[in-house]
Amino acid sequence: MRRIVSACLLQTLRFDTFNGSNPEEELDIFCRKLDSKRTEYVIEDKRKESDGSLIVRIRKQYNAYKTTGYMDEK
Repeated sequence: MRRIVSACLLQTLRFDTFNGSNPEEELDIFCRKLDSKRTEYVIEDKRKESDGSLIVRIRKQYNAYKTTGYMDEK
């Protein structure tokens, strides 16, 4: 029998500037939603593109699994 001991997701997200939206504000809303769900996460990289969009690499908790060893800052 096998069992998941710990897990996380690595995602690259793009926050665009469509319809005058503010990418920084969109990222803040996204992070507040993660906080409200008590999802652990670490923002690895954040960079602004020439068109004003924001590219973010984030490690986040997968479902309710433990994140042992994944959320340590590198």
